[in-house]
Amino acid sequence: MTDNGMGVNHRYTARLGGSELVIETGRLAEQAGGAVTVMEGDTMVFATATMSKKPREGIDFFPLSVDYEEKLYAAGRIPGSFFRREGKPSDQAILVGRVVDRPLRPLFPKDLRNEVQVILTAFSHDQEHHVDMLGIIAASTALMISDIPWDGPVGAARVGLIDGELVVNPTISEMENSSLDLRVAGTADAINMVECGATEVDEETMLRALKLAHEAIQDVIAVQKRMREEIGKPKSEYTSFKLDESLQAEVAGKVRDRVRQIITEKTDRDGRNEALDALRDELVAEYEARNKTIEDPEQQVSTKAVAEALDTVLKEEVRRRIVEDGVRPDGRDYRTIRPLAAEVRVIPRVHGSGLFKRGQTQVLTVATLGTPGDAQELDGLSPEDAKRYLHHYNFPPYSTGETSPLRGPKRREIGHGALAEAALRPMIPPEDEFPYTIRLVSEVLSSNGSTSMGSVCASTLSLMDAGVPLIRPVAGIAMGLIKEGDQVAVLTDIQGLEDHLGDMDFKVAGTERGITALQMDIKIKGVTDEIMRQALAQAREARLQILDLILSVIPAPRPELSEYAPRITTVKINPEKIGALIGPGGKTVRAIQERSGAKIDIQEDGTVFVSSVNAAAAQQAVDEIRGLTEDAEIGRIYTGRVTRIEPYGAFVEFLPGKEGMVHISQLADYRVESVESEVALGDEIMVMVTDVDDGGKVRLSRQAVLEGWTAEEARARDSRRGGGGRSGGGDRGGERRGGGDRGGDRGGYRGGGERGGDRGGYRGGDRGGDRGGYRGNRGGNGGDRGGDRS
Repeated sequence: MTDNGMGVNHRYTARLGGSELVIETGRLAEQAGGAVTVMEGDTMVFATATMSKKPREGIDFFPLSVDYEEKLYAAGRIPGSFFRREGKPSDQAILVGRVVDRPLRPLFPKDLRNEVQVILTAFSHDQEHHVDMLGIIAASTALMISDIPWDGPVGAARVGLIDGELVVNPTISEMENSSLDLRVAGTADAINMVECGATEVDEETMLRALKLAHEAIQDVIAVQKRMREEIGKPKSEYTSFKLDESLQAEVAGKVRDRVRQIITEKTDRDGRNEALDALRDELVAEYEARNKTIEDPEQQVSTKAVAEALDTVLKEEVRRRIVEDGVRPDGRDYRTIRPLAAEVRVIPRVHGSGLFKRGQTQVLTVATLGTPGDAQELDGLSPEDAKRYLHHYNFPPYSTGETSPLRGPKRREIGHGALAEAALRPMIPPEDEFPYTIRLVSEVLSSNGSTSMGSVCASTLSLMDAGVPLIRPVAGIAMGLIKEGDQVAVLTDIQGLEDHLGDMDFKVAGTERGITALQMDIKIKGVTDEIMRQALAQAREARLQILDLILSVIPAPRPELSEYAPRITTVKINPEKIGALIGPGGKTVRAIQERSGAKIDIQEDGTVFVSSVNAAAAQQAVDEIRGLTEDAEIGRIYTGRVTRIEPYGAFVEFLPGKEGMVHISQLADYRVESVESEVALGDEIMVMVTDVDDGGKVRLSRQAVLEGWTAEEARARDSRRGGGGRSGGGDRGGERRGGGDRGGDRGGYRGGGERGGDRGGYRGGDRGGDRGGYRGNRGGNGGDRGGDRS
């Protein structure tokens, strides 16, 4: 405890895995209800928790908001936006806010209506320690020491699976080699939140990881309890919005038998809702008529309270029927899945589409394949700066038969999309095998339970329809829980009413081999290991059933991509040639794209992706790229075009923009009287590269191709013809200059050889494209030469 004029600073430490967490409070934000910083390494998260003095007028729900602010100063960066300041929260910031919200929410009093706001800010990020689990701990601690009524604390931990070993609280760099990213929060007694991405982890390993995480958070929980005892504020009194017990008993007496009758006879949602609405209208009308006879407003009964009392009876009866009779609202038992259906190729022209239906839940997913340059650029605190696999989820109001303004994706939609994305990510082929950027858009067409898991199934269908070589198909299912005392019912494939009235929403996705994603939210304080085990077992059973359906519709990914999808050709170049390909200010690569119509993406390691729906356009771009970046390979045979003729030889463009000289002595496998008698401008001939000097000048031989020589044999023959100069001007150079070496060095009309090659040089033209093969055999005898040129 220290005081330097900023207030008394209280410092506590806790262990989480192999790290020490430092928790401090008292120095910052003294007017907030509670304020703490939690630091691990050099990552520091600041959390505040504040409650309004009074509830808003007429409010009938608990207004809790949890927001995470991602400040780029935490990583020493300036935002890349035009205004150079943070704007609306990124998807990642929203996901952190959601993962912090979920373990906190169930622990607030059910009758609290005062507004509570939790704000988290990353003050510092060392790129090694994760923010999200620190955020849960910071928020929980701020609530614990505040004046806000709350039945915490909670702790949180991440568990990885690295080299076959479970690791608590791994760093960001350690997680790069992990096949499990399990995030767990809970109280001292039980787990109350799970978020997980995994690479086909089996159920037993997952249960061990969950247990390990719960054990690991106990010290953090104990430290928070100690802070509450030592420095916590007295908890505030609040106006309770608990339903009047006498009214509840009165309404229950009037409607319980009819509610039982309705939920027994009406197993379809629409019929049940119509009957319940009629009962609600009748009950409200009765109390409205009674209110008219009462002059004192204080003695009148709120019709909202009457409707709430009816909802309470409905909840009690649905839950009772499930745990006592083993019958769910639609008549199913605990394990039965609603009727399933699936289709592919639902929409023309798109790259892939899949339609999945489970009961009244129907989801359409459309797959789009893009180039590497279409990857999403990320500007957040995470070290990750780009994402090539995207999943977007939309939940329009018509999916539940309602109307509301369209205002872009809400937090729930972003969260559901992220869950479906995590479920499929481990099965997406790596970039070096399938370099496409993949975007999935899931449109919820009808909703009655677990549209996020419906999105997983529809996405698998659409990816396979698009020809994406998925490692294995993925399916998902949502599990529910009804717990009344010691009576427990774990439900497979929950529908909307069971989700609303139940105690748990536990979503599980995976392949036939294991789990790829988990998400658990509960409304009670926690669930036991045995409940988790049973839920995972039933989820696997249901998942395999859905996978059978998917494979019956499309047994494997299509062997070919859609004709409307771009084709990507991969070219490897020397990284030192990247600058030449890009050109000053990107001029060169833009020119190639404009001429060919293809799109070019260049990676730092020299990998170049050429994308186009048109194969000819892609080939033209590839040829130009190779011409700019490929070095002549000695001994390799090329097909080239004659671009210039001189008395001593012919200049041949054997790569786009690259020329070499074929000396007259190397034009054929017999003596050639003149270059013009053997080749003409524009002729295509096959030549071998026999030499490349230090200046990059290329010596070619057609004779070597006709004779079947190696590069060494060709150089030896060329050397004897040149009078001793390895790349001399041959017969003419030697005669005019008095020696092969000198003639070879001086070149030109007098010496040929090198100077002649120099005059050819880079002609500056980008003559991309495939110029075809050899245009005829001019060797053997001279009688067919004219025909060869035709």
